[in-house]
Amino acid sequence: MCGMKKMIYGLIALVCLANLFVHQALAQNYPSRPIKFIAPFPPGGTSDVLGRLIAQKLSEGLGQPVILENRPGASGNIGHEMAAKASADGYTILLSNSSTVVNNPFLYKQMPFDWYKDFTPISMVAIAGQVLVVNPNVPAKTLAELTALLKANPGKYNFGSGGKGIQSHISGEMYKAASGVDIVHIPYKGTGVAVADAVAGQIQMVFSDMAPAVPFVKSNKLRALAVTSLQRSSTLPDVPTMAEQGYPGFETSVWWSIVGPKGLPNAIVERINFELSKIMVTQEIKDAFEKLGVSPLYSKPEVVFEKSRAESPIIGEIMKRAGIEKE
Repeated sequence: MCGMKKMIYGLIALVCLANLFVHQALAQNYPSRPIKFIAPFPPGGTSDVLGRLIAQKLSEGLGQPVILENRPGASGNIGHEMAAKASADGYTILLSNSSTVVNNPFLYKQMPFDWYKDFTPISMVAIAGQVLVVNPNVPAKTLAELTALLKANPGKYNFGSGGKGIQSHISGEMYKAASGVDIVHIPYKGTGVAVADAVAGQIQMVFSDMAPAVPFVKSNKLRALAVTSLQRSSTLPDVPTMAEQGYPGFETSVWWSIVGPKGLPNAIVERINFELSKIMVTQEIKDAFEKLGVSPLYSKPEVVFEKSRAESPIIGEIMKRAGIEKE
């Protein structure tokens, strides 16, 4: 029996050693072909725009094409599930976001992935507040006027979001709870789609990421009434914060990170992380991100999970107060 155990342990050791050699060889030759970069939301939204900027720079640094692939649906769950099931060889990476990984577990009874068990963190890449925009036909020029209008017409106005539980939804629910207004939530498959419908007048307002909304604000196709960061945005410096307009402590933000499937070799994580450390400090990226109302970030891999663990109880309490239940 003792001899059998030694044989089994020996075989296990050989398998582990073989896997180590395979991973080392893989990392040394990485990358040798194009890399799929999944964005879990539709074209036009922040994830898409950021993803394309980062993909271009990663392509230059890694010496292989990094191809963005939009996989929208289920508030980001579909794209995350696809990435979680991919081979851990570095040829599928994901542009994740806090709305999906922090908020969705409080919204869905069954999640198609486990954020902490199914992914390998690589780095944080961006963070941004949001902006409350309304269609110009809405007869309100300030947040106070909007609140008065909504209170005088309960249930007659609606707000769009990038999907159930996406930060644009949570921000709307926070505003409802803080102001006492009654507005109807209309979920879309991405914030960019919701913004487009706000421009068309199909919905009246959106708490939007900066990227899809700012061009329409600058062209007067949408009216910006407030930003959700505690400080004014350098992208929209004339737009006051929610806190300035009678909602102290009102702050919401979205952050983005790059992750790979579970088991991604450390050497590959380090290689991509190293490239991101160079990309995120370039003036080109800083300027491009600022136009989108987004701040570039870089971090060690472990910070990604630390950030989500810190925010999870806060978001859970917000959803509880707003009466949002799992479905």
